[in-house]
Amino acid sequence: MTKKFYITTSIPYTNAPPHIGFAFEAIQADVVARYHRALGEDVYFLTGTDEHGLKTKRAAEELGKTPEAFADQMSQKFKDLQKVLNLSTDDFIRTSDIERHLPAVKKLWEQLQKNGDFYKKQYKGFYCPGCEAFKTDKDLVNGKCAIHQKEVEEIEEENYFFKLSKYLPAIKKIIEKGKLKIIPESKKNEILGMLENGLEDISFSRSKEKYWGFFVPWDESQIIYVWGDALPNYISAIGYADNEKKFKTYWPADVHCIGKDIVKFHAIYWPAMLLSLGLDLPKSIFVHGFITVNGQKISKSLGNVIDPFVLVEKYGADAVRYYLLREITPTEDGDFSYEKFEQRYNADLAGGIGNLLARTIALAIKPNFNAKKPSAKIKKIADIAKREVKKHLKDFKFNEALKSIWDMISFCDKYINEQKPWEGGKNASQVVSDVLFALEVISGLLDPFLPETAGKIANAVESKKSGILFPTQKH
Repeated sequence: MTKKFYITTSIPYTNAPPHIGFAFEAIQADVVARYHRALGEDVYFLTGTDEHGLKTKRAAEELGKTPEAFADQMSQKFKDLQKVLNLSTDDFIRTSDIERHLPAVKKLWEQLQKNGDFYKKQYKGFYCPGCEAFKTDKDLVNGKCAIHQKEVEEIEEENYFFKLSKYLPAIKKIIEKGKLKIIPESKKNEILGMLENGLEDISFSRSKEKYWGFFVPWDESQIIYVWGDALPNYISAIGYADNEKKFKTYWPADVHCIGKDIVKFHAIYWPAMLLSLGLDLPKSIFVHGFITVNGQKISKSLGNVIDPFVLVEKYGADAVRYYLLREITPTEDGDFSYEKFEQRYNADLAGGIGNLLARTIALAIKPNFNAKKPSAKIKKIADIAKREVKKHLKDFKFNEALKSIWDMISFCDKYINEQKPWEGGKNASQVVSDVLFALEVISGLLDPFLPETAGKIANAVESKKSGILFPTQKH
């Protein structure tokens, strides 16, 4: 039986178009999905959009649109991003979808209610629309949300609360035993710290006058709050409500790929809901950092939002994928600048793999070239690269995996420069044959990261026809 592998991105809010931060997450998830497909596994790669809530409602009102119309517009942009970034997604779920998503949310809520995990009470607290979350005093800095640096709103209303506290001891044990892996270790420790300090039950609904979303199944005066609506996308898309066979095939998720600002919701709220439902928990949560631009937080007010559509149009999808995967440490914050982008592009792509491919093919089509079997030396180098890439991908260290591939590219460059096969000599054909073999291996290793480039390398090696793969940029 073919092994399954289910991976998801988070689902971004539809209050604004996609920016480079979500592109970073989607590309990381795509590498993992492509790698597991190459292993012969039955991969299901899900993304989508989180559409209900205050953020989308307010963004729509500012433009004089209905939330539905605005969400349609923004969701389409995220759909289009899949093609632009060359993502190998299998599905795209929208939380406003009344045919695919609503039945699963309704089923989930009714089961939580049946299990006695909801109660209604009057609540007063501080709310951050940016986070779509209620905040305690320790979450605030000078009265502002620590993440968004904006004033929180004081809200008082009667809501349904989910008995989160009931499941905290079980979640703590599960995480401590590694049954739910949180990567990196620092985020695991952060979550365990939250669980150690204790968390209160959480509001899971809002007044219908203030919110946009699905009604609570048994109470149309209340709207389902974001985390009770968005998190279930991971099960609604695979048939929780209406396709038992598909659901049993793919659940639990092998990897939830998310940003560090929503780790609490995925590592505590979501497991608590699943425990109440009697469902298996996801196997791992991979948490990436934020991207800054020239050292500053991405902000519309600062005018430094990097549009991935524009970036790809100028440089190509693989160049964007390469920069984000190589330049930025996966689990830490990283910086984007056009200067660093072009340095990476010209050094590693145009002057690196592109140059190696072009010069090798040029030598291979010379009349005096006779193909040879790869030497033991080059096979050993290839085996080392394969082991390194496999090890690093297992740990989600995309930058280290790419470094291992580029170490092999550097070896080939040095090998050619030292042996000078263009001068002829008895070793010339062996050197060129070795590098052609290495390029085939490099193509296979690069495929999850830079699928278009990997395909071009494979085709060029196979046909021995050249052409500059990455022409040097002129700016």
